[in-house]
Amino acid sequence: MSLQVFTLTEGSYSVDVTKQFIPFDPSIHHPKDRPASLFIHVQPFLVKINDMLVLLDTGLGYSNEQGQLHLHENIKKAGFRPEDVQLVLMSHLHFDHSGGMVHHHNGKMELSFPDATYVMQRGEWETAFSSTSSSYHTDIFEFLQVNADIQLIEGSGQLNEFISYELTGAHCPYHQVFLIDDGIDKAFFGGDVLPEPEELLRKFIAKYDYDGRKAMELREEFGQKAAAEHWKCLFYHSKSKTQAYIELDGDRFKIV
Repeated sequence: MSLQVFTLTEGSYSVDVTKQFIPFDPSIHHPKDRPASLFIHVQPFLVKINDMLVLLDTGLGYSNEQGQLHLHENIKKAGFRPEDVQLVLMSHLHFDHSGGMVHHHNGKMELSFPDATYVMQRGEWETAFSSTSSSYHTDIFEFLQVNADIQLIEGSGQLNEFISYELTGAHCPYHQVFLIDDGIDKAFFGGDVLPEPEELLRKFIAKYDYDGRKAMELREEFGQKAAAEHWKCLFYHSKSKTQAYIELDGDRFKIV
């Protein structure tokens, strides 16, 4: 099989108004001790397509006690070398998706994937420098600008023979999603427009989206396409299944 997908689970975190991501282990921590917090799971994905290694978003960029990036450790556990990642595809640049673009090590910053091309929407890249939101960590992007191989794309289109991208907006103005298709299998990464499978099961407008109504409509649209075209959906913030197929049961979605 030429298309393989690996979930790189970075763990669970609570985040409050300070936008600090604090590790949360339900076996030892209690939600009541973290008032007014959102609880999120963070999991980038590694995709192997033929001989190409592709990373979908980069997580928080946190390290273990030995200073090893969790992301690198997870790539090694999947049986690959971090230095062999060729493409880093970014749905958007909020910190919980972009922190792992760099590695803070021994008091300095390094590129996590020095030989990869980092791919993002031009509008999102510009927003990352101009936004006053604490969701964007400008020091990361300033470092990337000087040190990384960056490919800025615009709108929707085809990146290469296997990978297409679609500018969705909705979660933030320049959010994008990716479809990877090897001619047999299809993997869809919906970023924060479709971050968990439960969001297909109930319709709602989320306060954390820039355009909540559009995000809700897109979830419906992507769910329908996923069911019709047998996409494997990859859910970045899922509490349950990180990879799943979608089926229609009457007019309701079913997660398989």
